[in-house]
Amino acid sequence: MASKRKVGYKCRIATVLFLLLASIAGLITVAVIQSNWRSKEYGTEYGIVIDSGSSRSNIYLYEWPGAKENETGVVTEKLNCNVHGVPISDFKIDPKKDAETWEGFKACMKNVSAAIPVKKHKTTPLFLGATAGMRLLLEKDVKRASEVLDNLKVYLQSLPFDFQNASVITGQEEGLYGWITVNYLMGNFLEKNPWNTYFRPQTSKTVGSMDLGGASTQIAFAVNEALIGPDYMHVKLYGYPYNVYTHSFLCYGKNEAEKMVLDKVIQESSDPAYINNPCYPTGVNVTLQASLIYDSECTKKRKNYNSDRQYIMVGSGASEQCERVIKSIFDFTNCSSAHCSFNGVEQPPVTGEFMAYAGYFYVARALLMNTTTDTIRPSEYDEFNNAIIQLCDTPWSELKMQKKWVNPNYLRTYCFASHYIFTLLTNGYKFDSNTWKDIDFRKQVKNTNVGWSLGYMLSRSNMIPSELNEVLPLTDPVFAALIFLFSALTIITVILIFIILIRTCY
Repeated sequence: MASKRKVGYKCRIATVLFLLLASIAGLITVAVIQSNWRSKEYGTEYGIVIDSGSSRSNIYLYEWPGAKENETGVVTEKLNCNVHGVPISDFKIDPKKDAETWEGFKACMKNVSAAIPVKKHKTTPLFLGATAGMRLLLEKDVKRASEVLDNLKVYLQSLPFDFQNASVITGQEEGLYGWITVNYLMGNFLEKNPWNTYFRPQTSKTVGSMDLGGASTQIAFAVNEALIGPDYMHVKLYGYPYNVYTHSFLCYGKNEAEKMVLDKVIQESSDPAYINNPCYPTGVNVTLQASLIYDSECTKKRKNYNSDRQYIMVGSGASEQCERVIKSIFDFTNCSSAHCSFNGVEQPPVTGEFMAYAGYFYVARALLMNTTTDTIRPSEYDEFNNAIIQLCDTPWSELKMQKKWVNPNYLRTYCFASHYIFTLLTNGYKFDSNTWKDIDFRKQVKNTNVGWSLGYMLSRSNMIPSELNEVLPLTDPVFAALIFLFSALTIITVILIFIILIRTCY
């Protein structure tokens, strides 16, 4: 008799456990069904951003589940099309090149149109943001800059999308949008719990952003709320305030900085017809036209300037001399604030992790890696510096063999570019041997290219609200009914447990 009671007791316990597990499984199933149901119900939404930089234009197509437009980390890059031709800042100079570039725009927009369902065309927002190339053109020729933007607006308005705006964004905006992109993709603004509601991560940690373009470079990172000044932007994202230091240095993008260095090299040369360039590897011999260096707002034209004049540049691969010339284009001494980066610009000390992307990534990849890759292994301060010296000391013939995957036109500039970014990051932004490890050179996060364009679209389309509206799960009657069903099952389970306990005890 005791044995039967013992077996019966075990069976009852097993039954209770089974019913409990069934209830839990049912609730999990509801959550999964709800997530999938909503994705299907709302479909996919799209957004287009044209990044018109100083080197070229890129068209980005983003997509996201329609029911999750206010979440973090759900927007991904579906397509990235490089517009063949000249940057828009070079429009209205050469009609033939203009025609080629317009064809490049049309080819890219054809690809974009094909990637978006026709029924979504009219509701897909389209933005164009022009950066440092056009900022320089505005300083040089306001009339031409206005005509370029007007022509682009006419073209973009003719497309079957919801055209929003075509404008030149400020350097400060470019820095802030880049910071938003980095932290949005990293999931630093919000996290989602199992009940489909959102909360701020406990650490509230954000990552600094460093962008290197062709004509400008930007740095942005969150700082103490008490700091104020022209380079501090107070923003509110998902109900939480952030004080972001952001500054853009016009003319200190990779291409324009190289022009300033080439000008210094020419000035120091005793023979302008045959110029030793310490920032070119030994064995490089290239002829540069004066207009490529001096037809810019970033370099001062020399006396008796002739745009057709040619300079013969011969590489000497002198790493220390190259570093010295590069440092001469910065002013590291004048500072009227407690802390400065360079050229007298106030900057609080860098703290925490930073992501360095765009030009930073490509230079670091060429320096540290021997193959094309989208990821770069971490490097120490001294290792990075030694790699620069080694690259600059390598003869041109050997370097081309080591870096076959790099276009020679870019490779010959990487002794300069490597010294330049190291000088910018260490002497400029004040990273040292202790904080260097906090720099992450990246091209993408979650298969999405890192840059200002995503942050721009999120901000302009109000996809990151200043206040957080939590998405509650019980908004659909179908799911309310399911929750009721499984709640009833839970109640029945409790009743059964009570009955079993009564019968067992008495």
